[in-house]
Amino acid sequence: MTAVIFDLDGTLADTSGDLLAAANVCFRDMGLGDVLGAGDAGVALRGGRAMLRAGLARAEQLDESTVDRYYPVLLEAYGGAISVHTRIYPGAMEAIDVLKSHGHAIGICTNKPEGLAEQLMRDLGVRDVFGSLVGADTLPVRKPDPEPLFEATRRLGVDPQACVLVGDSDTDRNTARAAGVPSVLVTFGPSGEDMAALDPEALLDDYAALPAVAAALLAR
Repeated sequence: MTAVIFDLDGTLADTSGDLLAAANVCFRDMGLGDVLGAGDAGVALRGGRAMLRAGLARAEQLDESTVDRYYPVLLEAYGGAISVHTRIYPGAMEAIDVLKSHGHAIGICTNKPEGLAEQLMRDLGVRDVFGSLVGADTLPVRKPDPEPLFEATRRLGVDPQACVLVGDSDTDRNTARAAGVPSVLVTFGPSGEDMAALDPEALLDDYAALPAVAAALLAR
């Protein structure tokens, strides 16, 4: 038995629009207006704190205590409008259908809080497709520590070493490296042009190619 484990934000789905909207709720509350825009999608996919830091730095008001104070505000705003603009990347679900038909178990390992990840997957109508979901707060550690990836794989009943991680960032690359498993980094996200420099085992331009790529990596 083998598994293909997916990151969520920027890999399975473009969540940047809803993340940016939640961050701007915070900035408006600070009296700064809408600080972040569509060009900040790459920052959004690095998480709530990264967005708060980026926006505050742009406004020349960066302060970690402000980041800490507004992070729960951001999470609440995001949870209240988590799937307004979010879309699954083209071909992702079709590729997962093929992977499952080839006998691979499918899971998610994300640095989004588990509750929000569960909510988003349900809203998008695809939660039942994934046999496991491990979030940022499921365990005491988060990616790039390899344990969340191992846990996502174990929950599928698969040996933790018999998996491949599909992601979109240095965090995913470093997680896979620490776990001693192959990584596939997608190039269609906001930071796609940077993925080759991370030297993953494979790059993915189109989800249609994933079943063949995963089969080759898992056969090694």
